[in-house]
Amino acid sequence: MIHSIEQRMKISRINGLAIIKKCDEFSCSFIFVMCLFFSSVVISETPNSVSPSEAEVYFVSPKQGSVFDRSEGSEIEVVFGIKGMQVAPAGMATPNSGHHHLLINMSELPDLTLPLPASDQVLHFGKGQTMTVIDLAPGTHRLQLVLGNHVHIPHSPPVLSEIIEIEVK
Repeated sequence: MIHSIEQRMKISRINGLAIIKKCDEFSCSFIFVMCLFFSSVVISETPNSVSPSEAEVYFVSPKQGSVFDRSEGSEIEVVFGIKGMQVAPAGMATPNSGHHHLLINMSELPDLTLPLPASDQVLHFGKGQTMTVIDLAPGTHRLQLVLGNHVHIPHSPPVLSEIIEIEVK
């Protein structure tokens, strides 16, 4: 006897949503494969925004080679600059705009065709912020800005700042 997937799984419905409580191996495998398929469709359909050739992001502060003394405070103010485009919050698909991402001590760039992953090394400023305060351990640190579109994907071509190095003593 052939059973539908719904019949082979223990399903509860809450406000119209199907909540899976238990499924057999075939049903779980089927759901997993479908999730993979639809996630690949979503990723392949993820919007990539075009940037104007004159677009640039840069550090207003700190400047290349700046030295910070932790005894004077551990916070470092980082101010972002942008030319040729506008700053817009994430979620707003506005032409020629994006929001800043700060890369800290990255040995290589993340995949610039996908949304930038949020981490301790990739800080997102999706509310349209143009400055932040960071606390870095003593040592030399590399900073770089990347402009991301409304879904955190870098533009094409990518709008990247020069890498600057700063030192914390």
